[in-house]
Amino acid sequence: MSDPLTRRTVLRLTGTAAVAAAVGTATAPAAAARVREAPGTRPGAAGARVDGLLARLTLDEKISLLHGATDPAPLGQAGYVPGVPRLGIPALRLADGPAGVRVTRHATALPAPVLLASAFDPDLARRYGEVIGREGRALGQDVLLSPMVNLIRTPYAGRNFETFSEDPLLSADMVAAEIRGIQDEGLVATVKHFALNNQEKDRTSVDVRVDERTLHEVELRGFEAAVDAGTGAVMGAYNKVNGTWACENRTLLTDVLRDRWGFDGWVMTDWSAAHSTVAAIAAGLDMEMPDGTYFGAALKTAVESGEVPRDHVDRAVGRLLAVMDRFGLLDGTAPPRPDRDPAAGAAVALEVARAGATLLRNEHGTLPLTGGSVAVVGPTGALPFVSGGGSAHVVPDRADSPLDAIRARAGRAGRGARVSHALGEDLYGRALPAGSVGPSFDPEGQRVEAGRTWAYDGTLTVDDTEAGEWTIVVHYSGTTRPTVRLDGTELFPVASGWGEYFQGGFVTTAPDGLALRRRTLRLAAGAHRLTITAAGGDTGQTFRLRRSTEATRREDLDEAVRTARAADSVVLFAYEDASEGQDRTTIALPGHQERLIEAVTAANPRTTVVLNTSSATSMPWLDRTGAVLQMYYPGQQGAAATAAVLYGDCDPGGRLTQTFPADDGHHPVAGDPRRHPGVDGTEEYSEGVHTGYRWYDAQGVRPLFPFGHGLSYTTFHCGGLRTRWADGGLDVSFDVRNTGTRAGVAVPQVYVGPSPDLDLDQPVRTLAGYRRLDLRPGEARWVTVRVAARTLSSWDTARHDWALGTGRRDVWLGTSARDLLLRGSAEVRE
Repeated sequence: MSDPLTRRTVLRLTGTAAVAAAVGTATAPAAAARVREAPGTRPGAAGARVDGLLARLTLDEKISLLHGATDPAPLGQAGYVPGVPRLGIPALRLADGPAGVRVTRHATALPAPVLLASAFDPDLARRYGEVIGREGRALGQDVLLSPMVNLIRTPYAGRNFETFSEDPLLSADMVAAEIRGIQDEGLVATVKHFALNNQEKDRTSVDVRVDERTLHEVELRGFEAAVDAGTGAVMGAYNKVNGTWACENRTLLTDVLRDRWGFDGWVMTDWSAAHSTVAAIAAGLDMEMPDGTYFGAALKTAVESGEVPRDHVDRAVGRLLAVMDRFGLLDGTAPPRPDRDPAAGAAVALEVARAGATLLRNEHGTLPLTGGSVAVVGPTGALPFVSGGGSAHVVPDRADSPLDAIRARAGRAGRGARVSHALGEDLYGRALPAGSVGPSFDPEGQRVEAGRTWAYDGTLTVDDTEAGEWTIVVHYSGTTRPTVRLDGTELFPVASGWGEYFQGGFVTTAPDGLALRRRTLRLAAGAHRLTITAAGGDTGQTFRLRRSTEATRREDLDEAVRTARAADSVVLFAYEDASEGQDRTTIALPGHQERLIEAVTAANPRTTVVLNTSSATSMPWLDRTGAVLQMYYPGQQGAAATAAVLYGDCDPGGRLTQTFPADDGHHPVAGDPRRHPGVDGTEEYSEGVHTGYRWYDAQGVRPLFPFGHGLSYTTFHCGGLRTRWADGGLDVSFDVRNTGTRAGVAVPQVYVGPSPDLDLDQPVRTLAGYRRLDLRPGEARWVTVRVAARTLSSWDTARHDWALGTGRRDVWLGTSARDLLLRGSAEVRE
């Protein structure tokens, strides 16, 4: 693939349709081309076809199209909408898919979207979308419930890995490009969650309070870009917005989405996010998922009683049918479903993981590795960490372990390239000591036959050497885990609602595929009453009980230290398993990983910590490390990508799309529960437009790593900064030269300061554009970044519209929001 940045001297980086038009290179099938030409329109025959169907559909048939139902032939997808066969309206299958298509079959497990965004490359985002689009159709799906474009507002949000950035411009660029890629392949994209679903805690009930300016300047920019890109569907959020449920919020669904932006697709609820019939359809909601609690029989009754005008139903059905027609689903012109291309998907997965790999620290030439013996430490070094849990979890075709990938790569590095491994921390537990439970229970593999139940009521005996902190782990097959009680306390209570669905990541799945749960508590020496009940269900169940103790943890730590001390270099893999449905409670690494890192780095300072984490992480151990490489959730090719970066086969091309705070006490929502997670059911966006790096600038707080940060294995020089106001936009030009001895990736970033002519509280500086450049040693490039008027505008609450920020404005060129290399200014004019 050729880099679009080498083919154009000017790239418009505005987060709107112009961005994707500038970077798009793919050749689309005929149906997809029609989608791009007329997103959301009903010209000529298409409009007549939809109108004709509306005239022939009965009320019952119309209503059946406005809510989910049970799929008679499910493929493991999230939702199903029955068609109307007598009129040639096909059924729709809707699949989750932020990082690949989530069904029961194998699919390409792509890197998490936050890793994709770290590449700062809209063209790559488009090809990422193309992989998902092709696979979705190949796997029998019609609608993708993705991408997610909600901003990273708090480092605690459980789904930060599923979205892109804390910056509105970068998020807008990524979502627009990905949607074009998805829909180029004939799969309908659904941008979500509209709007302000920026946390998982109390997400189904919290009332988000936000002012008009913050809403438009910060959160909505990505959604507007998605509409400009032609997204077929929008998913409403669970939460309330300024007192009204998002899925029945007329300001969002009609005034902004349709009247201001011109969206002509359909709006569906998030799963079970509907709260009314009359108010919701009047506000602009079109479809309830996954069932018809409010848009089924209740809607029919409301229509027949006159509470809901019939034209409201026709309007909603017409929006759905118009999108189906755009994709060739009504007239038979949709291209045939393709076959999967696992090799092509794997190639893109590898490219994205390499491009987004972000080197945060590299001291004393720790990286790249050049040979010698390497100690791999950590449980996630020996097993592949592919994706997060919940609706983002994908079953990959295959995924190798980093240990295997490093061994394979080290074998090509020359003599002395011995690779050893130490567990460091046991995630899955060891067998209970012999004699600690009764003979009727085999903790290593108890089998319960289908249709039967099994029970144990006995003791767990703890001897003096194992007293203290225990982590008890239950491994089990099936969907219903055994009930385990210790001294009367239920250790693994079943979560309500979607609790089980929101699992499925690395740390909640054993190597042999059994699900698992953990509980940490302190146990005194002696006998403890242990009771277990398990049901075989329809297929039978296997389960086992294991434990980790202070004694076993000391053994694992001692082994890791010995292994590290004996090696020339150490690669320590650290993890944090996030999932939909729950927020993090701290940005510190879970478990005893900090102690492990401190011990290993003390034994060998040439230690690289590889982070498979979901979001920002605190690093009290940072100064003791040689290097830190952020890989997030790298997808099925993550092991190969990690090894390639470690050994310098490619430059780490990623840059942070979110600010990493120093600790839990210094970030935009720290110390103010009204901002997160909310007080008395209300969450306040009182930081206003100062989100992410803007807050750090406004408050003068030093982050651990700033937005945009990322290191290279080579060096660059930037110079010649020039600015020119022309044709209603700002051209920022400069040159970039690779001054090192290796090929590398530079990501120069343009920031602009506030307007002196706007009497508003404006950010100290705002990202206005960027370029990703691959440069050979000694190569120089003259670059022009076009900054659009929208990027230079603020929301005017008096006029309810955008106001250009005129006057003399500062312009910076930097390698992050804090590492600013060059400064100039420009006169912005009407």
